[in-house]
Amino acid sequence: MELRQLRYFSVLAEELHFGRAAERLHMSQPPLSVQLRKLEDELGVPLLDRSTRRVELTAAGLELQQRLAQVLPLLDEALTGLDEVQLGMRGRVAIGFVSSASYTLLPAGLRGFREARPHVEPQLLPLTTTEQIERLQEGQLDVGIVRDAAESPLYASSALRAERLVVCVPRDHALAAAEQVTPAEVVAHPLIGYPRHMMAGFVDLVHAALAPARTQLRYAHKVVHEETGLGFVAAGEGLTVLPETVREQLPASIRAVPIDTELRSRLVAITAPGGAESAAAAAFVECLVAAARG
Repeated sequence: MELRQLRYFSVLAEELHFGRAAERLHMSQPPLSVQLRKLEDELGVPLLDRSTRRVELTAAGLELQQRLAQVLPLLDEALTGLDEVQLGMRGRVAIGFVSSASYTLLPAGLRGFREARPHVEPQLLPLTTTEQIERLQEGQLDVGIVRDAAESPLYASSALRAERLVVCVPRDHALAAAEQVTPAEVVAHPLIGYPRHMMAGFVDLVHAALAPARTQLRYAHKVVHEETGLGFVAAGEGLTVLPETVREQLPASIRAVPIDTELRSRLVAITAPGGAESAAAAAFVECLVAAARG
């Protein structure tokens, strides 16, 4: 039994005339008659009474018509827009992001995406770089916005932004008035650091930037989120090194001072490898790239 046979029967049950039903279905009458015979054979009951000059429904045909009147609209509704989902015009896209992307690049990218794909629902997930890579591999994430992730066959990468490193200090700190500080000046103070197993690329970058005086590194605390690190800085617990976009959310009590280093922290969008990402994911990455250029 085929779905089209049920649709043919439903139209004929409304018209009770093979010619008009065939016209509505954009087909000739003989194939329509053949398909309805096949449907009756498969069901094992007659649906149509063809003994008179006009077509009439049998008791089984009337019952099937009533059932299809309930089922077919629901089926049509369920199937509507599947092509748009495939094209990335409908559905949902799961987006992971590091906290430093949440107040600059992500909002601008989202605005562009919502304008371009108004029927796609973004699901936003604040996650560390390592968490995003893991969830992308598990199929739980469509797009990740990660920081300083190394090239890998596990995901496809799109470069978004390269940023200077700054050290965040209390407003009344001795380094707060400087236009730029050296690595040695930074490591002369206790630091608020971040766990390497959750953001290996960024932690390694900070260590490389502070390499000239690395033997003097002292960590007062290690935290997962930069907001927590900034809270500890404000409390006088130590200094923390972050990408320059942290300036966008600094409270008045903290100042960000550039570090004298050529190294840059890189924000990257990652998706499934080998072009296997969804159309919606690819469209969102395009919006992120456009926002980064803007």
